[in-house]
Amino acid sequence: MAHLSQTQIDAFSRDGAIVVENAISRDALEALRSAFAVWVEDSRQHVTAYGTVCDGRPRFDLERDHTPDKPALRRVASPNDISPEFAQVAFDSAMADMAADLIGPDVRFHHAKVNSKLPHSTTVVKWHQDFPFDPHSNDDTLTALLFLDDVTMENGPLMIAPGSHLGPLHSLWQDGVFTGAVAAPVAEQFAQIARPCMGAAGAVCLMHSRVAHASSANTSEAARTLYIVTYAAADAARLSPVAVPSPDCGRIVRGREPGRIRSIAFDIEMPEVPTGASFFEQQAGRSAT
Repeated sequence: MAHLSQTQIDAFSRDGAIVVENAISRDALEALRSAFAVWVEDSRQHVTAYGTVCDGRPRFDLERDHTPDKPALRRVASPNDISPEFAQVAFDSAMADMAADLIGPDVRFHHAKVNSKLPHSTTVVKWHQDFPFDPHSNDDTLTALLFLDDVTMENGPLMIAPGSHLGPLHSLWQDGVFTGAVAAPVAEQFAQIARPCMGAAGAVCLMHSRVAHASSANTSEAARTLYIVTYAAADAARLSPVAVPSPDCGRIVRGREPGRIRSIAFDIEMPEVPTGASFFEQQAGRSAT
């Protein structure tokens, strides 16, 4: 049974992103929020990135202005590995069903993370497309961004360039350095047509991996936390190392194993996996610490 209407599916095809309200139950939302609140509290005891994911890199990433009195936990990599609540939402919720409506019926889990902008967080995400970070043999891949908080214009919403998934793939390498961001002239073009993706906590933005997007700092007193899950068509083969690794990468979450690979033509440089906790340092032009 389809979870998205034909109107929603058509809008996704046209714009590359849609927002769907009430994507998970209130109980599931509160469980995610409670788990994240525990991680924020624990982060007060740390001054640099900490914890480990399965490849040994840090799991918990902190803003540079993080302090015990003003915690700034900005990234939790692969929360599905350490929280059954986050795993359940990634693997067996309406989000996976919606992904199947858009890129299925056979769908794999690729990776998951939490990105948070706590009140007055200075984190800025520059314009980029996800596909050059995680290239596959075909582009039936999408990102589900579940709003754990209300997302408003003041707390740094996701901004998309509608229809950009139908255009070219843009390089994330600038002057021989992997910056994780498109060139400045391209970013200016996207900014001119930018549209915010906003909604109440519990809504999800379903975004095609080729859609250009960015976000600004959180200038408000309200947190903006997203649970981000990337899904791929089961016949889309991974072409590069996974930047946010998990033992569950490649797990079939809807449908079945197709036993085949489907490919399309494209040309893009290989991405550079961050050596530290996240790509934020790459976009800032700093070495991870």
